[in-house]
Amino acid sequence: MSSRKLGRALAASAAIVALGAGLSACSGFGKVPSIPFMGKKDDKKHQVTAKGERIPVLALNQKLEPSAALSGVGFQIPAAQDQADWPVPGGNAEHAIEHVSAGKELKIAWREHIGRGDSATSEITSPPVVAEGKVFALDGRAQVAALDALTGHPAWKTDLAPRKGLDREAYGGGVAYGDGQVFVASGYRFVAALDAKTGRQLWRTEMNSPVHGAPNVADGKLYVVDTEDQLHTLDVKTGQELWSYQALEEPARMEVASSPAVSGDTVIAPFASGELTALKSANGNDLWSFVLSLTNRNSALSEIRDIAGRPVIYRGDAFAGSHSGVFAAVDLRTGQPKWSQPIATISAPWPAGDVIYVTDQAGTVVCLDRGSGQVYWMDELNKNLRKKFRANWSGPILASDRLIIVSDKGELLALDPHTGQKQTSLRLGAPAFLTPVAAGGLLYVLANNGDLVAIR
Repeated sequence: MSSRKLGRALAASAAIVALGAGLSACSGFGKVPSIPFMGKKDDKKHQVTAKGERIPVLALNQKLEPSAALSGVGFQIPAAQDQADWPVPGGNAEHAIEHVSAGKELKIAWREHIGRGDSATSEITSPPVVAEGKVFALDGRAQVAALDALTGHPAWKTDLAPRKGLDREAYGGGVAYGDGQVFVASGYRFVAALDAKTGRQLWRTEMNSPVHGAPNVADGKLYVVDTEDQLHTLDVKTGQELWSYQALEEPARMEVASSPAVSGDTVIAPFASGELTALKSANGNDLWSFVLSLTNRNSALSEIRDIAGRPVIYRGDAFAGSHSGVFAAVDLRTGQPKWSQPIATISAPWPAGDVIYVTDQAGTVVCLDRGSGQVYWMDELNKNLRKKFRANWSGPILASDRLIIVSDKGELLALDPHTGQKQTSLRLGAPAFLTPVAAGGLLYVLANNGDLVAIR
């Protein structure tokens, strides 16, 4: 069952929260949305244990609505810029690109199948990356494909999945690029480096727990978060672990996964506990931790605090949202919150100039003032739709003066970034859950069935 179909996924999550103590990350129950990952880790050198108390940061009765003070007030977004490469899932180490020039015609340029899509035993959990004129993507198991970025012609494929053992039930992970290497994090409990030109494996480091999110790469270090809420930092040349950080373990989490953000000497790591933690990149010493938690005792689902969307570092602030219903801006240096709003999201936010965009789990796209958190506009895409016609929307990405989002109904939708009004749409031919990436004037969407779609 796939977390892409959030209607069923969230219903399953409620049952899983109640049953969490009886399951483990490698159980034989098959892949279930929000499956709990439990178990204590062995003590490790350089491992740091987080301490603290979870404190809700929003009142339960706070309601999201457009600000009367911003009615009729305009805002500035940067002009679209060419993006030659997209080496990590968020475009750069901070996950903040602003405005990219891509997909101007919104027409499909090519489509290529990269491998296994979503099924009972596989799931695509991270977007592709683009570098050296190629698109690199990981399928639902552990096959990495490299395709020509302009034509979609396959360059090479490397299957990293083990051939025996319990890891046949593993799934997901992600890729990143740096210095001629494609880095692979996998639900099969390993991180590996491949030669970007040939797909040849250069090194492989075994992990104690699955990794469902993609790596981030910065200054010779590779950062990944595993399913037991541990951040690992590896040397990009050798794969040797440099340090690790253990957050509070959470018995229930979303199936989708996140990646840390890096700015200078600071790493911002997201965890299933709802912790957003700042660490020194040199040694893993913690700088601050802020918990994105809004607990509603009337709903078991609010107990799932997972930060499943990538955190973003932009102009001195860290932005992130949790499944439990808190979206916040936090000062990068001090860890002090600047504002928060009751938005439940598992997508990465998108900052651009004066504003920041985020899509919630109900299918509402929200445009907020970046400085104050007040709402400029909201577009409820599922409003007045019968349940079977409602879509699960993911994104956005700001490309060529349009806010682009995708859905599990196989639709790509373009909105006016200043008003939220619908401009145009495109049928993708398959459900999509992962936010598009962009490079060389093209948008790339990795669909749930394993199709990579390029849009000019």
